[in-house]
Amino acid sequence: MVRCLLLFAFVLITSVGLHAQDPIFSQFYAAPLQINPAFTGNTYGPHLSLNYRNQWPSFADGAYVTYAAYYDQFVPSLNSGFGLSILSDDAGNGLIKTNKLAGHFAYRLQVNRDFFLKLGVEAAVVQARYNWNDFVFLDQLDDITGPVTPGGTPLPTAEVRPDNLNATYADISAGILAYSELFYVGMSLKHLNTPNESVLDINDNLNTGLPMRFTLHGGMEITLIEGNKRRRPTFISPNVMFVRQGDFGQLNIGAFGNLGMLFTGVWYRQAYTNPDAVIFLLGVHKDFFRIGYSYDITVSELSGYTGGSHEISLTLNFDRGNRIDYNDCFQLFR
Repeated sequence: MVRCLLLFAFVLITSVGLHAQDPIFSQFYAAPLQINPAFTGNTYGPHLSLNYRNQWPSFADGAYVTYAAYYDQFVPSLNSGFGLSILSDDAGNGLIKTNKLAGHFAYRLQVNRDFFLKLGVEAAVVQARYNWNDFVFLDQLDDITGPVTPGGTPLPTAEVRPDNLNATYADISAGILAYSELFYVGMSLKHLNTPNESVLDINDNLNTGLPMRFTLHGGMEITLIEGNKRRRPTFISPNVMFVRQGDFGQLNIGAFGNLGMLFTGVWYRQAYTNPDAVIFLLGVHKDFFRIGYSYDITVSELSGYTGGSHEISLTLNFDRGNRIDYNDCFQLFR
């Protein structure tokens, strides 16, 4: 119990005193703009996605809950994609709440008949709010009783409460994507301007800002049965994604499978030298929408505490109903 409490306190302290890490959806295919702004405009018709993630619900009354909504569309006359997204992240059951509003743009370059490049940028405004009264600092923790005295009175801290517990900042990101009918590979850099999200009064020369997030990802599409107006295609899409931000890094590897109206997937996530989770996905298509549910089975040393992670996505693709032949391998993102 004490070990779990200490670990959670450490996570919270590093989030305030240093920098929090970005939330990342296990169903990355349903939130591609969060991975790389170069994905903006994968459909000619309006494309909407709604995402919900509840990570570690059994850990300290809910550790991380994230909501997101995405809209994007390709405009052929401008050879460009435009998008808008809203993300809300609640870390520690109200300890740190982050809201983000972002605009996305991607320009497509056709290298030859079968090979394309897309260059994407993202400009966002972010607000982070900190609930100081609910934080637990290391100098408040007793080895036996935790953050309280034997009588149940909260232990004091020597930390000084900041005058302003809100941080608002601009955030810039960029990415590149290369693709053909068979494969895609991309790279993105989030937080290019390394914005200052801290609310603590520290030496500005020591504040390096929110660390950049580097993402390298790729995949391919193996068609088993061609689709038509009445039948969705059957295909398998193996994919891999590596993410690094500050001292944090993870590798996701697995595959998405589309089986007509049904789709499924399985991935393994490794956090540097430590195993993290196995992810299982199941979902269904119906006309212009699809809904998916995934569950992350924690396989690290925290497996007995977290309760795994639940994720639900809803995608509305208004290209459906019109026969559109795309010269790419992005069916899993649509």
